[in-house]
Amino acid sequence: MSRAPATNAAVLADDLTLRYPGDDAPAINGVSFRVSPGEILGLVGEAGSGKTTLARAIAAQSAPGEREAPRLTGGGLTVLGVDLRTAGQRARDRLALRVGYLPQDGGSSLQPHLTVGENVAEPIFLRDKHYDRVEAGTAVAMLVDAVRLPLSVMEKFPHELSRGQRQRIALARSLVLEPELLVADDPTMGVDVLVRGPILQVVAELQKELGFSALIVGHDLRELRTIVDRIAVLHAGLIVGYGGVDEVLANPLHQYVHTLASLQA
Repeated sequence: MSRAPATNAAVLADDLTLRYPGDDAPAINGVSFRVSPGEILGLVGEAGSGKTTLARAIAAQSAPGEREAPRLTGGGLTVLGVDLRTAGQRARDRLALRVGYLPQDGGSSLQPHLTVGENVAEPIFLRDKHYDRVEAGTAVAMLVDAVRLPLSVMEKFPHELSRGQRQRIALARSLVLEPELLVADDPTMGVDVLVRGPILQVVAELQKELGFSALIVGHDLRELRTIVDRIAVLHAGLIVGYGGVDEVLANPLHQYVHTLASLQA
């Protein structure tokens, strides 16, 4: 794969290796790929392939309850022009404000004691506790509407919503700071099959409207292929397929990709 300057990529991984503290084997073992500005890259692979590890490393942040962050032990990873191999904590904190992160089952990470509206607005006030509350409320209402939920849900608490509704609220929260990059880790996992497609379509519509780049982790290629520009296929920490969906499936270079292709037939 040809290399491009990091300045021309939202995400650029070059022979990237990631490990968790205490683990001998790498979770990600020498992968190279890029996410271009304004592109949606889909990341697919079976359970344990390293998808969540890679998503967390790119997002440069963690959600409540997630294990210790993976460490970059080989190669390079540049996100929105920030070299994560050399970046200190302050630089990572600033980067986190530019990256929207929707963790796996993000609806479960909403604060149960806050209303839905307060949950969506929370990142605004974590960044600036003096931010105008009327402006914040307007921004929250626009996003709640954008994820196709009635504004009346803003006064409810997370437990009063369905799992699919909570997931949409988590998506709204991840976009409230108008990020340049969205990292969504399996946004439809555990959601009713009838709701999965609409959630992904909301992501695609918001991406077109707002223009952010996106890395979308998915477990169902049939659903994911409707919104992504390209895919990267992970297997045991390695990328075994990379490119346009039809191109990758038509020329499988690994047995796992061949299996994916047969499932799409």
